[in-house]
Amino acid sequence: QVQTVESGGGLVQAGGSVTLSCSTSGIFDTINAMGWYRQAPGKQRELVAITTSGGSTDYGDSVKGRFTITRRNALNTMALQMNSLKPDDTAVYYCNVRVYRGYELFDSWGQGTQVTVYS
Repeated sequence: QVQTVESGGGLVQAGGSVTLSCSTSGIFDTINAMGWYRQAPGKQRELVAITTSGGSTDYGDSVKGRFTITRRNALNTMALQMNSLKPDDTAVYYCNVRVYRGYELFDSWGQGTQVTVYS
């Protein structure tokens, strides 16, 4: 099994910053990608940021230039630095880790952490 846990989040004023952390553990061979997704009330889950084993990163259009994803390979952890937060960033943020077991890919999701931005 693979376990993924997020931490961080909370209540923050618009314009402020928050850092989310994610760690994964369990039985797997390698990590293919780690990413952050978010879901606001009444909306679909959307990609926030993702980083692959090859070192590439990608961001959702609404967060480009404000959020930064970093990964610490040796520790199987990842962070999301969120700056210049807006009320529209309010959502539950989920960590996703895609791992290889042999030649098969598996997705592991965290339980989610709430980020609320007030103006």
